[in-house]
Amino acid sequence: MERERLGSRLGFILLSAGCAIGIGNVWRFPYIAGMYGGGMFVLLYLFFLIAMGVPVMTMEFAVGRASRKSVIRSFSELEKPGQKWHLNGYLGMAGNYILMMFYTTVAGWMLYYFYQMLTGKFAGKDMEQVAGMFQGMLENPLVLTSVMVLIVAAGILICSLGLQNGVERITKVMMTLLLCIIVILAVRGMTLEGGIEGLKFYLLPDMDRMREVGIFETITAAMNQAFFTLSLGIGAMAIFGSYIDKKRTLLGESVNIAVLDTFVAIVSGLIIFPTCFAFGIRPDMGPSLIFITLPNIFNHMAAGRIWGTLFFLFMTFAAFSTILAVFENIISCGMDLFGWSRGKSCVINLAVIILLSLPCVFGYNLWSDFQPMGEGSAVLDLEDFIVSNVILPVGSLCYLLFCVTKKGWGFEAYLKEANTGEGLKMPGWIRIYVTYLLPVLLIFLILQGWFG
Repeated sequence: MERERLGSRLGFILLSAGCAIGIGNVWRFPYIAGMYGGGMFVLLYLFFLIAMGVPVMTMEFAVGRASRKSVIRSFSELEKPGQKWHLNGYLGMAGNYILMMFYTTVAGWMLYYFYQMLTGKFAGKDMEQVAGMFQGMLENPLVLTSVMVLIVAAGILICSLGLQNGVERITKVMMTLLLCIIVILAVRGMTLEGGIEGLKFYLLPDMDRMREVGIFETITAAMNQAFFTLSLGIGAMAIFGSYIDKKRTLLGESVNIAVLDTFVAIVSGLIIFPTCFAFGIRPDMGPSLIFITLPNIFNHMAAGRIWGTLFFLFMTFAAFSTILAVFENIISCGMDLFGWSRGKSCVINLAVIILLSLPCVFGYNLWSDFQPMGEGSAVLDLEDFIVSNVILPVGSLCYLLFCVTKKGWGFEAYLKEANTGEGLKMPGWIRIYVTYLLPVLLIFLILQGWFG
C-alpha cells in the first residue's frame, strides 16, 4: 500500500506547528517568563530553542522522512541487523497514548468553557463563584466524560477522512483561525488601560527578579520550556516527516515550526500580562489562570463575553491541533504495526482512547482519593509526569543517539537526509556539538526532571 502524502508544504508546517503549539504555550510560558526575569528568560528560552530543540527536531523529521514509517516502524527500517533501536518505537507509541489519556480531558475543559462563555454562563459571577464553577465541572464525571468523548470522536472522525482531506485540511483552517484570534486578543490586551505595566513586567529584562529565583534555576527553566514546547521524542513530528517529499531541507522547516510555536507562546503573554495588570491581578499558572483568573477578568471587561469566547475558542484550537497530530501518529502506528486500513485503525482507537482517558476524568471525582503524586494531586499529574519527565526526554535522547552514533543510523546518513532539498543546511561542524555536548544537556534535563 503506497504511503499517503501531505498535499502542501504549508500543510506540513501548520500540522507540525499545531502539534507543538499546545496548552503549555499559554498556561505555562507567560507565567514562568514573568517569574524568571521577563525579557532575560525569553532570551535564554530562544537560545535553548535553537541550541537544543531545533537540532533534535531535524533528527526526528529525518528518521520519519527516510523511513516513510510511523514511530513504531521507523527505527526498524533504518537500523542495522541485530540492533535494538526499534524498541524506542514502542516507548514512543506508549508516549502518544499516555499523552492522549489526559490531553483529551483538558481539551474537553476548553471546549466546555468555550460553550459556557458563548452562552453567557459566567455573566455576573464573582471570583469565588467562577472558582466554584470550575470545581463543579471537575466534580461532575458526566460533564467531563461527555466533553472528552466529543473531543475524541471529533479527532478520530477528522483522521478517518484521510490525511489530505481530513487532518491537513482541517488543521490549515484551525491554525489560521488560531493565529488570527491570538493577534486580535493580544491587541485588545495591550490597549487596556494599565496594560503597559504588564507588558513591561513581561518583556523588560529584570536581573533582580532573575537573581531572586536564582540564575541557575532560570537557565534550567528556560532549557526545560524550550525543549518540551516542541513535543519531541514520541514520533509526533516524525510522522509528518514521513508524509513529505524531499524538496526542502529539514533545518529550514524545523526553524519555521519553532518560530510559529514561539510566536504563539510569546503573544500569549501579550494577552495575559496586560489583561491581568489592567485589572490589578497577578498572573498565576496552570488551570487556575485559564479557568478562574481569566474568566473573572473577562466578566469585568467591556464586551468581555465576546473576548472570553474568542479566548476559549483559541484555547480549544491550541489543544485540538495537538490532539489531531498525535491521533494521526497513533492511527498510523496501527496501520504500520498490524496492517490495518485507516478506517479500522480509527474505529479501534476510538474505543481504546476513550477507555484510556477515563482514569483522568475520574481522577477529579470518583477516584479523587487516589493522589499518586502527593496530597492534592490527581491521575492527570501522574500521566503528565510520565510523559513530560520520562518519555519525551528519553525518546528525544534515543533519536539523538540514533542519528549521531556509529552504532545507530550514523551522522553521515542523518546529515544527508536532513540536507536533501533546498533551504538551510545543517553544517558539518555541528557533529562535535550534537555528538558530545547535546546528549549531556539532554541527560541533565532528564535527571533534573526526575530528581529536581
